[in-house]
Amino acid sequence: MPDRFTMVTDEPRVDPEVIAQWQEELQRNLGRMKNFTEMVANPKEPSVGPTPRQEIYRKNKSRLYRYESRRKYRTPLLFVPNLGISRPYIFDLLPGGSFIEHMTREGFDFYLLDWGVFGPEDNRLTLEDCVTRILPRMARKVLEISGARELSVLGYCMGGPLSACFIATHPEVPVKNFVNMAGPIDFSKVGLFGVWLDPRYFDADKFVDTLGQIPADMVKAGFKLLRPTMDLTTGLNLWWNLWNDSYVEGFQALNKWANEYVAFPGEFFRQWVKEFYQQNRMIRGELRLGGKPVRLGEIRCPVFVVGAKEDYIAPAACVKALIDAVGSTDKGYVELPGGHISLIAGRGASVHCWPKVSSWLAPRS
Repeated sequence: MPDRFTMVTDEPRVDPEVIAQWQEELQRNLGRMKNFTEMVANPKEPSVGPTPRQEIYRKNKSRLYRYESRRKYRTPLLFVPNLGISRPYIFDLLPGGSFIEHMTREGFDFYLLDWGVFGPEDNRLTLEDCVTRILPRMARKVLEISGARELSVLGYCMGGPLSACFIATHPEVPVKNFVNMAGPIDFSKVGLFGVWLDPRYFDADKFVDTLGQIPADMVKAGFKLLRPTMDLTTGLNLWWNLWNDSYVEGFQALNKWANEYVAFPGEFFRQWVKEFYQQNRMIRGELRLGGKPVRLGEIRCPVFVVGAKEDYIAPAACVKALIDAVGSTDKGYVELPGGHISLIAGRGASVHCWPKVSSWLAPRS
C-alpha cells in the first residue's frame, strides 16, 4: 500500500530538441540586434576588389588591369564585361565570392577591361568605337604584355555580343578561345527589355536627342522595374540572415554594387537599342561595324556558352543562339542555376559556374 504522504505528479517534459531550437533562435536574435545596431549606428564602407592587380594600360576612360596569378597557362584571358550599367568589381567582390580570385587561383593570366564611368563628355562614344577601336587595342596590349601569340576572350552580359562582334570582324587578332557568359545574341528572345524597347513604343532617336546621356538613375529605374518586389525580398532575406556575420558582409558589398549604377553614353545607347534590340541585326547577319559586315559564322575558334536558367535580363534562349550561329566545330553550351548576376557572382556561382568555365578553358589554354 502506497504511503499516504506520497504525491504522484505527471509534469510535462520539454523536448531537449525544442529547448536547443529556442536557444539557437535567442542567439540569432541577439546577433540580429548586434548587426542591426552596427549597420545603423556605425555604418562602414565595405571593402571590395581584394585580388591584387596592376593597371597596365589606359585610353581615355578605359582601363586594362592585369591580376596577380601563378600563370600556369600560357594563353592569357581578356575579360570583357558590360559597358555602363554597373561597375566591374562585382566580379571580384569578396574573398571566396570572386570569379577573378577563382580564375587567378586556377593559374590563368587574367586581364580585365574596365570601360570606365561615363559623363556627358562621352556622349559621342559609339558601339562601333568600342568594337573597332577599343577592343582591338586592348587585345593587342594583352598579347604585348603577356608575350603570348594568342589570347582567349571571355564576354559577360553586354560584353558577350561586343566580343562576338570584335572577333568576327578582326580575324587578324589571334583569338584562341571565346567564352560567352549570359551575353544576349538573338534579341528576338531577350524578354521584357525587348518588349519595352519595341520601336512601336520606344523612339530611341527622340530619347537620346532629348537626354543626351542616359543618366545612371534612369538605368537604375529600368532594372528595378524588371523585378519591382526585389528590394522587398532582399530586405526580408537580410532580416532572416542578419544574425550571420558572413551573410551581412556579403550583403553590404553586393548592396554597394547594386546601387552604384553607371550612365550610358548617348550614341552608344542609340546604336545598342536600334541595331540590337529593335532590328536584331547581329544574328541576322545585317550588322556592319567599321565598314565591315559582322558575320558570326566567321568565328571558328572553340566557343563555350553559359546561360542561366532564371536570367530575366538575357534569357537562356537568346544566349544559346550563339552556338548555332558560329562556324566553330569545337563548341559547347551549358545552362546553370541562377540569374544574370548570381550566375557569375557569389558563393553559388563558385559551385555551379566558375569550375565549368575554368575546366573548359584549361585544356585549351
